[in-house]
Amino acid sequence: MNPFLAVRLVSTSIHRWMYGYLTVPDSKTLQPSPDLAESWTTSEDGLTWTFKIRTAKWSDGQPITADDAAWTFNKIMTDEAAKTANGPSVENFETVTASGQDLTIKLKSPQASMLENPVPIMPKHAWESVTDMTNYDAEKYPTVSSGPYIAVEHKKDQYVKLQANPNYWRGKPKIDELQVIFFDNPQAAIASLKKGDIDLLGRMTPQEFEGIENDPNVEAWNTQGRRAAYLQINHGATTTDDKPVGDGHPALKDVKVRQALHYAIDKQKLVDEVQNGLAKPADGSIVPPMYKDFFWEATGAEKVGYDPAKANQILDDAGYKKGSDGIRTMPDGKRKLEFRFSIHTETPIEDKLAEYLTGFFKEIGITLTTNKLDSSKFTEETGVTGLFDIAISGWSVNPDPEEVMATHLCSRRPAPGGEGGGTESFFCDDTFEKLYKDQLKELDRPKRADLLKQMQERLYTEAPVIAIYYPNDLEGYRKDKITSITPIPEEKGILYGGSGYWPFYTVDAKATAPAGTSGGGGSNTGLIIGIVGGVVVIGLAVFLLTRRRKSTADERE
Repeated sequence: MNPFLAVRLVSTSIHRWMYGYLTVPDSKTLQPSPDLAESWTTSEDGLTWTFKIRTAKWSDGQPITADDAAWTFNKIMTDEAAKTANGPSVENFETVTASGQDLTIKLKSPQASMLENPVPIMPKHAWESVTDMTNYDAEKYPTVSSGPYIAVEHKKDQYVKLQANPNYWRGKPKIDELQVIFFDNPQAAIASLKKGDIDLLGRMTPQEFEGIENDPNVEAWNTQGRRAAYLQINHGATTTDDKPVGDGHPALKDVKVRQALHYAIDKQKLVDEVQNGLAKPADGSIVPPMYKDFFWEATGAEKVGYDPAKANQILDDAGYKKGSDGIRTMPDGKRKLEFRFSIHTETPIEDKLAEYLTGFFKEIGITLTTNKLDSSKFTEETGVTGLFDIAISGWSVNPDPEEVMATHLCSRRPAPGGEGGGTESFFCDDTFEKLYKDQLKELDRPKRADLLKQMQERLYTEAPVIAIYYPNDLEGYRKDKITSITPIPEEKGILYGGSGYWPFYTVDAKATAPAGTSGGGGSNTGLIIGIVGGVVVIGLAVFLLTRRRKSTADERE
């Protein structure tokens, strides 16, 4: 619930419904459009940006000012723990100041992504008393919010309850209450959707999706996703002062071993048999193909295809010899190539993935054993302590991929004391760093896109991560309950987990009479979002919807 620390999709999706940003992706084009910043100007040299913060109120009635935005950015710039979620987004900021409703950001060098900043603006008056950001869970309700919804209750790993923000500048949402419910059993969630107890289920696995796609009462939603799934390789985890951390297998420091692992993976088979055909094999990097301007894919000799013979040859040539048991050892013969594969305890599809990878790697003389971790432990070991060899990972990419690229910067490694971080790979590479800085100041979009593609190519060849596939966005909702919902982007877009709040701000549903009453009159409201290992279930009941529909229509865009 603390946006300064949150990096995972469930948290950041909820925060998108709760907080405003300087800009928000347009629901049709995904290009930046006004949010808390109603307009902006920039100096001729591109180093000074002035944002006009709109006249609006926080949910507690306090005015939203440029000082709130300045405090938010300065907090991230000066507090190591506050950098966890979005540190790179402010690294190029020289100063951030406020005067009335004018927010002025002075940059060290021009920054092409200035209008796609992923930092939610926080209320200074509610947060400035926080002195220990690392340990602040933000479980103080109701929250002070500027977005469509306010969090009013939360029980860790069980639920988050949100209510419509009456002060939201676009107008109060049609749905009065959202509940995010966390489920242990995916089949129970599917059964609830089919029964009508819940109304929308998002980000399903292919196996779960097949359970609802032929149901006449459910709209099965299958479209291109914004996510890449990849393997994170512990190639020698270090902190920001370049001190080793963790216990990764030393063989993985060798790029030849990582490349051999890449050649050993039959990605098409993973798509066909793990994802049931509902994904695209990743012959590129970590930006999915839905973002055509920035998507990069390897071709020709550079493309790493499924070739276990080549993988074996690479390892043979590098001196990793097979023993009598068929398992390879380090060139000095002292340690076998036995790797751990870290996955999440609550995600059955990852068990299936582990089975296939174990078989693939056995073909090249490498043993893989599965290490199941709960989400908190997984995040800690793969992003801070470095206690892993190979881990499943993934990222839901924004329309501008700079954020996901930044998760592989030297600065995203944890600080010596373990705070900060947010790394996806512990990568620290001079070539990658230079390309990142170059794209940051390149204002010509095609030229910048080329630099971002070169960054993806660097990840592909150095293999601190190995992209395996791009999953489809698989969702379903009740036709008899939801009357309208706007995906993002509007044409063949995403419902839950999209890069904005549009779907759940615009969602409308049939009013439901409360228990113990006859129909008509009042109605009860709630939007219940249930999570099952990445699956989100949304149940709706609409409170006073019919009575409010006319009065709110003029307040909406």
